[in-house]
Amino acid sequence: MCWVALDRGARLARMHDEPQYAEKWQTLADQIHADICHNGADDRGVFVQRYGAESLDASLLLMPLEGFIDGRDPAWLSTLDAMGTELVSDSLVYRYDPAASPDGLRGSEGTFSMCTFWYVDALARAGRLEEARLTFEKMLTYGNHLGLYGEEIGPTGEQLGNFPQAFSHLGLINAAINLDRQLDHGPTAGGLNLALLGFPMR
Repeated sequence: MCWVALDRGARLARMHDEPQYAEKWQTLADQIHADICHNGADDRGVFVQRYGAESLDASLLLMPLEGFIDGRDPAWLSTLDAMGTELVSDSLVYRYDPAASPDGLRGSEGTFSMCTFWYVDALARAGRLEEARLTFEKMLTYGNHLGLYGEEIGPTGEQLGNFPQAFSHLGLINAAINLDRQLDHGPTAGGLNLALLGFPMR
């Protein structure tokens, strides 16, 4: 997210004719980008939760959504495949694996609705449109009778955590817009992210 802040700051500076800030912030953003690409992947070539780890985190799904990496980049596709194996259960996405990254909290948690919608978006940007569509349609079946979502979905399909969860619905809207865009125009169409200034992504 440090890269996102600096990258967007540089864009805003260019839009407002502030070249000194644009150059400084873009340079820092590029340095962070290079450091993550060099140190943020494990021996498999998969981006990981933190430097030196082998565990994954669903926040990695934001990498193509925020324009950090192209959704069809080989390094990203390896990460997406690993997430499908390690964090996805019947199309629903866990935030992380507590067994691999102990969080010290009691009990277990459900899959996170927002993360599943991020996964839909990432699949679409990877060109895996049928898988993205199927995941999205399955996720829609977990909404309540008003089509609302909580923070998490439990093992028997129940809504858990904060309800209704605004972030879940923002993820739904982003995923719906971008999946529709990809289905109409193909994975080269790019995408939008309503969460951060609405800038079209590269």
